[in-house]
Amino acid sequence: MIRLVLLTLFTIVCSAYAFRDWFKALCGLILMMAVIEHPDMPKSMLGIQGLNPWNIIMLCVLLGWLVQRRREGLSWDMPGGLKFLLWIYVLLILVGVWRLLQDYSGLTAYALLKEADPPTVGGLVSELIVNTLKWIIPALLLFDGCRDNGRLRWALTAIAGVYFLLALQVIKWMPLAAITSGADLGERSLKILMNEVGYHRVNIAVMLAGGAWAIFALRPLAKNRRVATLVTVASALTLFGLALTGGRAGYATWAVVGLLMALIRWRKYLLIAPIAVALVIAFVPAVQQRLMQGFTAETRDSNVALSHTVQIQSSGGADAYTITAGRNIAWPLVLDRIGQAPWFGYGREAMRSQGISGYLWGELGEDFGHPHNAYLQWLLDNGIVGAVPVFFFLLLMLKRSISLFADSRSPVFIAVGGMALGLLFAQLVGALGSQTFYPVEGSVGMWCALGLMWRVHLERQRVYQPKPVFTEQGMVAVARPAHPLWAEAPGT
Repeated sequence: MIRLVLLTLFTIVCSAYAFRDWFKALCGLILMMAVIEHPDMPKSMLGIQGLNPWNIIMLCVLLGWLVQRRREGLSWDMPGGLKFLLWIYVLLILVGVWRLLQDYSGLTAYALLKEADPPTVGGLVSELIVNTLKWIIPALLLFDGCRDNGRLRWALTAIAGVYFLLALQVIKWMPLAAITSGADLGERSLKILMNEVGYHRVNIAVMLAGGAWAIFALRPLAKNRRVATLVTVASALTLFGLALTGGRAGYATWAVVGLLMALIRWRKYLLIAPIAVALVIAFVPAVQQRLMQGFTAETRDSNVALSHTVQIQSSGGADAYTITAGRNIAWPLVLDRIGQAPWFGYGREAMRSQGISGYLWGELGEDFGHPHNAYLQWLLDNGIVGAVPVFFFLLLMLKRSISLFADSRSPVFIAVGGMALGLLFAQLVGALGSQTFYPVEGSVGMWCALGLMWRVHLERQRVYQPKPVFTEQGMVAVARPAHPLWAEAPGT
């Protein structure tokens, strides 16, 4: 009851304040992503589909933005190439859903097999179009509105706050008794996190893996050592939350992301990294057990497939089924189906519409509603033709994030580039074993970081890009002076 009252007050305040300062209301909306999947969060109100606190605030923010942006003198200055790639991305999503709607009997069959309600056209349009594309709107608004350091700090704090609050929820609900046993940690986190936080263990682990590094990247903006210490503590607590999720993909993602960021800028931390890993294992010994699960006979997963016609367990000590959490069964089927339509795929939700999920559930007792690999999912849905522009877009964003993170001319470049790099690269690494490249709740923080990165990258071009000057000796390039908004020193 108290939670609902607080949620109602938050919704009213943010919605009303959006008409005074839409940007701060937007930051409140972004922060709300930490609890968006909580079981207490209303999905609809008054029996109206889509009427929920998040959508209400979003609508008010959009209205406030439309009213105030002209007064603020904002102009939509997104580079043409980036706009083109975004439109291609949106078009692929729309085309994929359109292809699905031509025949969604496979989804109906799968729903009946799982004893669930069959899908409807309205439900599919709402979920796969409206409730997909809306998650990138905050990123676009951040790009348009973040034109000074005050707004930048509000936005960075909101994005970092999402991951920090998620970590605090994990720490609150996960019993510390589970940190001594890898099997116990895995079983409890799977149930507790879904029931108390709302995000699946695998998803939240990857989110916190990138979030821990994204928060740590904000240290250059700290005004003094006290603030820098607080940022470091927040990053450490986020890492501790990651450890308690029991998500092995998250553990590996954290290590890989940290290695890349250390090689780019934090080489001295390569010497400290083993100490950090040792501390995590010392305080949460179940982490090591979870990482090694499946490599020895005693750590094999007993939840094997129902069908005895498929030999899952290997004869040696290591067990591919446990190590991959059953993905070694699903991936060959997905790859085979991709090979049958490699260029254009099958449309949205192909895993279910093409009967792969139904076969895995009906014949093998394996619940795979999606391939548990974002790259395979996108290829299955959209084929090579749909994959090339999207993968190029992601690599372009990665390149720009690295460019900012490696640029020492401003602490803003390091912080924004580091946050975007940490969250995006975590998504790309985690996509090997889970995640999705469609916009979802768990990727809103990453999209918002990319929105800020686009803005800062554009401002850096305007500030530092040499401009041609004609002299008696001919044309020469003269560097532009530092812009006071983006080249501000720490503590100012």
